[in-house]
Amino acid sequence: MKKILAIFSTAAVAALLFAACTKVEDLPYYGKGNVIALSSSKTIITPAASDSLNNMIAFSWTNPNYASDSATYKYVLEIDSVGRNFVNKTTRTVIGTRTTSFTGKDLNAMVLGYGFTLGRPFTLEARVISSYGNNNEQYTSNVITFEVTPYNDPSVLTTANTAVSGTLATAGQLSNTFSWTTSFNGYTGNVTYTLQYDSAGKNFVVPQEIPVGVNLYSKALTQGEMNETALNSGIPGGNSGKVEYRLKAMTAQGAVSYSNVVNVTIQSYLPILRFYMPGGYQAGTGNGNNWDPGTAPELIRDTRAAAFNKLYYIYIYLPGGSEFKVTQGRAWDVNYGGSGGNLAQNGANFSVATSGFYRISIDRANMKYDIREGRMGFVGGATGAGWTPPNVFPNYALGNSATNLFVGLTDFTTGGWKLIDHNDWNNGDITAVNARSYGATGGSGSTLDINGANMPDITTAGRYRVIWDGRNVDNIKYEMSPGTEMRVVGDGIQGVPAWNPGASPQMTYSGNGVWTITVTLIAGKDIKFLAGNDWGAFDYEDNSGGSTATGTARKIKWEGGDNFKTPVVTGSYTITLDEKAQTVTIN
Repeated sequence: MKKILAIFSTAAVAALLFAACTKVEDLPYYGKGNVIALSSSKTIITPAASDSLNNMIAFSWTNPNYASDSATYKYVLEIDSVGRNFVNKTTRTVIGTRTTSFTGKDLNAMVLGYGFTLGRPFTLEARVISSYGNNNEQYTSNVITFEVTPYNDPSVLTTANTAVSGTLATAGQLSNTFSWTTSFNGYTGNVTYTLQYDSAGKNFVVPQEIPVGVNLYSKALTQGEMNETALNSGIPGGNSGKVEYRLKAMTAQGAVSYSNVVNVTIQSYLPILRFYMPGGYQAGTGNGNNWDPGTAPELIRDTRAAAFNKLYYIYIYLPGGSEFKVTQGRAWDVNYGGSGGNLAQNGANFSVATSGFYRISIDRANMKYDIREGRMGFVGGATGAGWTPPNVFPNYALGNSATNLFVGLTDFTTGGWKLIDHNDWNNGDITAVNARSYGATGGSGSTLDINGANMPDITTAGRYRVIWDGRNVDNIKYEMSPGTEMRVVGDGIQGVPAWNPGASPQMTYSGNGVWTITVTLIAGKDIKFLAGNDWGAFDYEDNSGGSTATGTARKIKWEGGDNFKTPVVTGSYTITLDEKAQTVTIN
């Protein structure tokens, strides 16, 4: 055993002696190489769109002479706008060769990415970082500068039709489609496109714009939209004229390019103009956001032929001190105010001194306006007022339910009837101050005509509920249903089956839209009011926000809402439902 150990020890010593005799300089060694020098073939480059695919500048650099195969050398060319210390650099990596070139498209995309303006020269700087293939022994070259002028590379715009026409009845149908190629070929950022138009020969000094979007390449327009471009370009409705269109393209950094111009001849028509009433009253009355045309209520168009695009009106509640204006469309571009009955574009705010329901009317043709009490009443031989408008108000008035919405009860016989908003008949004038009566040839649910025919006679005399509904400004209509009963329904009535209309107590009608009843109410429960003995009948819900107050009138609504809450203490209460005032009071 000792002999074997001696042999191993001798071998180990021999190996150490051999290693000690090997020279360090015989091992592989890689030199550190040399710093390289960068140069370019040009210092000023002014490419055109036609140079998109042509090499416009070449960069070359000296050999770093690393101690390995030069085919593995790594070079990173860095370019940035001058003075930024290569913080926003564009890079290109080259392996084994000591030169690289950039096309016109390459350069244009690069400078557009830096936010440079088309047609203006800008200075860039470049450098090269060399290394072994594994990134070791990096050396940075000198910095050189060169000047590039970005060129315009616009879209090519085409139109599907060079002549179009339209009508009011077909305004929603497709009329024309504009298409275009990509702007800024080679640019990789987002491009926002906008279609611009102007009347022929105006050279787009003050163009109108139609937003398109980001990286989209076509825009379809309806007959109504094409007609609007004609009207906005000064072509009167019913006339033919030529409109010029071009495409505006903008990079994310703000460079702007314009396409070629295409012409479209348009046979225009007179469109429907729409008006809205923004003001400081909106938020507090549930009519949108204050002074916001986008959420403001729309005025009703007077549909008589002589009043077309001339007379507009609205029935609306306004708090005292409210100020407001009228806008054409849902923007402030065209807005109206005024004073003393005279309408003025960009005029002073309208205002009302006291809270109440108002009728606001404007006359665009004669630049007049009118503000008066907003109301609606029953008139005619079938009603208690007869055919004498001064007899209508207040005894035969409907209640003001909401904007452009009235509801009321009255007793009907035969002899014809209408609805009216004034204490006199319209004398045929088409002005802002004229009275309006409403008639229809059809039954409940029919469209109303201003100063139209009498409503159809009812078949059975009695009390009826009538709703004047102008919430859809394009179709003013009326609803009519029996008003013979009103029941209190719910789980809050002592001794009455819960939510059973047929077994629920009936209220007593005392005239002029008022119903009363005395019942024992259970605290903390729900009730509502139903104008019939089964579900599906006209009903009233809470519009007070869940109030449990007694002795205070709570607002009601019939177009959907929560149940009323009973008082906080169980007991006998008298309930008064006032359909004219649109309130319920529990005492």
